[in-house]
Amino acid sequence: MAGACAALMPSGAALAQAAADGDDVGEVIVTGSRIKRADIEGVGPATVIGAPEIAKSGIVNVETMLQRLPAAAGYSGGQGNAYWASRGWGTATVNLRGLGINRTLVLLNGRRLVNGGTGANSAPDLNTIPASIIGRIEVLKDGASAIYGTDAVAGVVNIITRTDIEGFEVAARYGVSDEGDGTDFTADAAYGLRTDRGHLQFAASYQVTQPVNMFSRAGCQKSGASGTLVCSGSGATAGGRASLPNGQIINFTGGNTFAPYNVAVHGFQGNNYLNAVNPLERLTTGVFGEYEVAEGIQLFGEFLYTHRKTDQSSTPGTLTNLVVAASNPTNPTGQTVTVIQRRLVEGGSRVAFQETNTYQATAGARGKFGKDWTWELSANYGRSTGTDGFTNIANRQNVANTLNTAVCSFTPGAAIPCADYLGAGDVTPEVLRYILTTTIDTGGNETLNLSFDTTGTLFQLPAGPLQVAAGATYRKDEGFRNPDNLIVLGIANSNQQSPIKGAVEAVEAYGELSVPLLKDLPMVESLRFDGAIRFSDYKRFGSDVNYKAGLDWSIAYGLRARATWGTAFRVPNVAELFSGLTQGQLTTTDPCSRYSTSTNATLVANCRATGVPANYVQPNNAILTTTGGNVNLIPEEAETLTLGLVWEPPVVPGLSLTFDYFKIDIDNAIRSITGSTKLSVCYNTPNLAHPFCSAQNFTRNTLTGEINFLSSQQVNVGAETVKGYDAAATYAFDVMARRATLTGSVTYLKDYTIIPFPGGAPIIYRGRIGGGIGGYPKWRGLTSLTVDDPKWSASYTIQWIGKATDLSAAPTALGYRTPNVFYHNAQFAYRLMDDATVAVGVDNIFEEDAPFLPSFTDGNTDTFVYDLVGRRGYVRLTYKF
Repeated sequence: MAGACAALMPSGAALAQAAADGDDVGEVIVTGSRIKRADIEGVGPATVIGAPEIAKSGIVNVETMLQRLPAAAGYSGGQGNAYWASRGWGTATVNLRGLGINRTLVLLNGRRLVNGGTGANSAPDLNTIPASIIGRIEVLKDGASAIYGTDAVAGVVNIITRTDIEGFEVAARYGVSDEGDGTDFTADAAYGLRTDRGHLQFAASYQVTQPVNMFSRAGCQKSGASGTLVCSGSGATAGGRASLPNGQIINFTGGNTFAPYNVAVHGFQGNNYLNAVNPLERLTTGVFGEYEVAEGIQLFGEFLYTHRKTDQSSTPGTLTNLVVAASNPTNPTGQTVTVIQRRLVEGGSRVAFQETNTYQATAGARGKFGKDWTWELSANYGRSTGTDGFTNIANRQNVANTLNTAVCSFTPGAAIPCADYLGAGDVTPEVLRYILTTTIDTGGNETLNLSFDTTGTLFQLPAGPLQVAAGATYRKDEGFRNPDNLIVLGIANSNQQSPIKGAVEAVEAYGELSVPLLKDLPMVESLRFDGAIRFSDYKRFGSDVNYKAGLDWSIAYGLRARATWGTAFRVPNVAELFSGLTQGQLTTTDPCSRYSTSTNATLVANCRATGVPANYVQPNNAILTTTGGNVNLIPEEAETLTLGLVWEPPVVPGLSLTFDYFKIDIDNAIRSITGSTKLSVCYNTPNLAHPFCSAQNFTRNTLTGEINFLSSQQVNVGAETVKGYDAAATYAFDVMARRATLTGSVTYLKDYTIIPFPGGAPIIYRGRIGGGIGGYPKWRGLTSLTVDDPKWSASYTIQWIGKATDLSAAPTALGYRTPNVFYHNAQFAYRLMDDATVAVGVDNIFEEDAPFLPSFTDGNTDTFVYDLVGRRGYVRLTYKF
């Protein structure tokens, strides 16, 4: 249920609730500032998810809570999508404002985390923190580079750990879908020890999830080109789709027979090889403690360790462009044929697997001096290492050997067996053992952070104390990746990759001040100015200065206005800089598929001009795409603006209303423009006049019209702009001697525009979905109602994903417009005794179907946005002693 209760709760109300639940927030360092404050409201638009709300949600994965926030958009990683690439498979991330996971800064207790994945990754894995130790999650939906440095462009997610655990706490949760699959078991344990001089907290979480097969949720890959949804298979067929010298396209059907290729007859259906939910096993542990060694001086430490094993099932591999001579005994045509695509069904599924270990250690000291000054010195080191690979990958050299009758033999037991690729089921076990292998890659990430911070009151002004904060940091982020040797050499029938190794290193200093300007005047209960400046010196990119300024105005009658403006400076990360060029099958929509039936005159003319046959039908929903890093990238620069109102009317106790406007402008934005976007823009530009139409971006097979080269390499695009509105309301009231809380929040996306190069035509993401970009609906919302009784609690939440249109499909295509989608979730918890609670819950109560999208990722929909599993329930038992 996504932590909806708190996800909708304005920050002040959430912190007040945290204090009421025994989490003493007092005057603390809040996300977005290094100055101690009583609340986060004046810093900027924020959402606070407290531990009670996390428990009521029934959610065990942090990313599920965050990805359902209305402020989240685009794509991010999780168990429900196997298309999460760039060595991040199996990781969990969040994408605020849809600006990318690398523009959302993730912190633990205000400090950076090491990136997660299997080498040279761009964001931390959110599930490296035991759920039982999380006290609250603060989500600042505003830029904060002047406070934290690079990456804090879209916002900041700061996970704050608990300090109130005393004794043992244990919990176990079991969940299963309505279909009886996708079982999920989670066990949590926590222990806390407290003395007069310090405390020690330990937590551990173990989770194991079983897969949900894609075939059970989507029986086939569908197409709506005919006006109705029908099964439409891939052109990478089991028997082999081939071309004869005269250009005729045929398909081998086995038993030395072949027929003219017909997608309805020969198309390959691979959903039974895929998963809607991927299996996972994870152990996460954490130790947190502090000890007062002398009056006013504390030592503190944190240690995290996570071990994760994940895998994703995919369709059998595809061999391409095999030339089978007319003289080859397996060739029944009597002519030399070129096998365009042949699926190795005899070898079975390819399985991607990952095994990672992540460590994070923090040590430091903090103390007090003067009247109210504090200082903190800390060192933070994190390292993640991983092994990943793919089973049933063909060795291209060995495949070539099996077609060369001069070196192979049809004699049983031959060292190099000859192969028959012309017909499903014709590849023998001996050939499979010779050509198939398992590739194994290794890699990792490291981070080192040294910091010193101090804050306190400089002097008193008539309106209050002038507070300041200052500090300095040293940071070094490293990434490395060593692909299997067959992949590096391009011999493996897989995504060719190069080794990666690089680092980004910086020294930074910042200053922040909070100046009370006015107080206790008509229509000015208080007026405060906040300012920050940060100097950054990067070893590779030179120096830069970032600023932030804000006003916090308490007007009267519970009304408060706030405004912030800031600059941001995001340097390219290791993966963006040093990743070598790789090739992989990525979900892509070819606009020229069935173009002869289109009413778009520009599209029809352009497809004809590039030689695409009139009867061309895209054979696959994935196209071999070149991606990778770019050492010539330069840093991004951004400006952020937020304007907001907060109203807590005294005449309506328990009511809190917030409304915010946000705008983020990014120059030199680093982005990989998806293949679907490039093709759509190119073919909808008159006379193919767009730069995306160049051979550096894509080329086609002159015989079949299929795209045989497509580039989606990282580049500095011209600019990106995102702007919109957030609104939220919370009303807490008593009903029948019980406490009820009604909350709601909504985000309206007013604009999301990408300028691919200076002077280029804009690419509009607002209101669009699919094509590998994730979802950018105009409206997203989350609503919840909770009721609390001393013996029980109940909660009901509704997540709203607004209407959208397919980014890559024609307006006349079936599925071009997606409907509003609502997910309903409920939980009921009962206190069996003072220290034991049992909770039962159901997610997706009404089994909302995922809408069909022409440019789907998997399961005929966008798995970054919609739920494929359907209704599922869970039970959770918690005991404290």
